[in-house]
Amino acid sequence: MDLRPRQRQTFTGFTKSEVLKMEQLLNEFKEQSLDDEFCKKLARVFNRSSGRAGKPVVKWTEIQSWFEKNQQQALFKETSVDVVKKSPVAPDALTPRKATGNPRMPEGEKGEDLSGLEFEARSSTDGAWYDVDEFLSHRFLSSGEFEVRVRYVGFGAEEDEWVNVRESLRERSVSLEHSECGKVKVGDLVVCFQEIQDQARYFDAHVIEIQRRLHDIRGCRCLFLIRYDHDNTEEKVRLRRLCCRPNILAKFEEN
Repeated sequence: MDLRPRQRQTFTGFTKSEVLKMEQLLNEFKEQSLDDEFCKKLARVFNRSSGRAGKPVVKWTEIQSWFEKNQQQALFKETSVDVVKKSPVAPDALTPRKATGNPRMPEGEKGEDLSGLEFEARSSTDGAWYDVDEFLSHRFLSSGEFEVRVRYVGFGAEEDEWVNVRESLRERSVSLEHSECGKVKVGDLVVCFQEIQDQARYFDAHVIEIQRRLHDIRGCRCLFLIRYDHDNTEEKVRLRRLCCRPNILAKFEEN
């Protein structure tokens, strides 16, 4: 597989009142299918409202896409909470997080909505991590393991995969600015952009050594010696090729 983009664009043209209305309808209809006519009618209501004056016309397909994505996220959130309750050890990617960035919530404390999180999944094809665009379905195996079927950012249905939630799904890794190189410490788990011939992919790696250097007009000039987890090879890379795990950033902010 080729490198998947690590950013995606979403339609942000809805007003606050329109989003509140759609959230209300989503709660009422839950998993029911919202057909074309329903979305067309709602688009007409939005476009005739005073709040849309001077703003671009809302397309009914944009409304339908909003409902489809948020239905999938709501279903995934409900299933995720159920898995957390049943699992003796909750999967890292599904463990509720506080707004303060703490890695785990105390037992018995209510978790926040997971729908705002972005996820990455490890492909069984090459062992690399790719951004998740959609959660399409879910299932429990006879072994008790929980799997979700994902669609990756920038790829079509032919690349959809079933991934194990506990082992191959987690919150998305974070790109770092040049000024944030101090957040990376020896021993940290990072996600490194590996380029080999015509292939470029993100793999898990651990930081073995850091050579701190003065920054210049080009930004961070530090060198990071990393060891890839999948094949134990080592490589010296610059910060631009690293993505940091969210829990690492949380520890840095707490200190």
